[in-house]
Amino acid sequence: MVAELNTRGALTLNEAAETWNVHAMTIRRDFDAFVSAGIARRVRGGVVTLSGDDFTQRKHQNAEAKRRIADKLRTLIKPDMAIAFDSSTTIHTLAENLTGATRISVVTNGLSAFQALSGREGIRCYLTGGESEEQNISLVGSLAVQAVRQFSLDICFLSTMSIDPAFGTSELTMEQVAVKQAMVDASATVVLAVDSSKLETRARFKSLPLSAFAILVTELDPSDPRLDAYRNQIPRIL
Repeated sequence: MVAELNTRGALTLNEAAETWNVHAMTIRRDFDAFVSAGIARRVRGGVVTLSGDDFTQRKHQNAEAKRRIADKLRTLIKPDMAIAFDSSTTIHTLAENLTGATRISVVTNGLSAFQALSGREGIRCYLTGGESEEQNISLVGSLAVQAVRQFSLDICFLSTMSIDPAFGTSELTMEQVAVKQAMVDASATVVLAVDSSKLETRARFKSLPLSAFAILVTELDPSDPRLDAYRNQIPRIL
């Protein structure tokens, strides 16, 4: 199964159960083992390999959904705000499309977000220090965490590798978990932005409870039933 995953890049639960002629629950346990071993991450209906799962590759996945999310996120940014951006590809899309901002300050651990914002009129951008994490083209570690803690932020914009109604958000590395927790602690309002492919999925490391977030933003219509499981846990859905 691992060989097939590495060859194809992804496996679905139903196809795997049929191919190996076993019950879907058996395949689900196998997929859980792949996630725990760090060789795959969950997506709706299956898993995808982490081989080549880097920032450049992920930036082009669900690109239209990320643009729709960015359009919604821009409406939450007001003049004179102090803001944190994480290093996700979803928030990078917001950074690329952030126009017309007035007197805002942004701190980020994402090198790509920093490059997208640097030199923009109306935006003062700060890059945390820290250790380079190539997978996310980001800075992590104690220096990044300490840098974020120096700010008093109005709002932070975070994405996540996976979100599950019971498990909360989860990431591929503990280093990303630490930086995002620091952004949450420093912010008055916390926004979670995810495309719908991440709903009801889990990655390797538990990150934040859904109670940490004030607003959930997806590309879906807010009334979409796929969001029902999150309504009682996150006050506002866009």
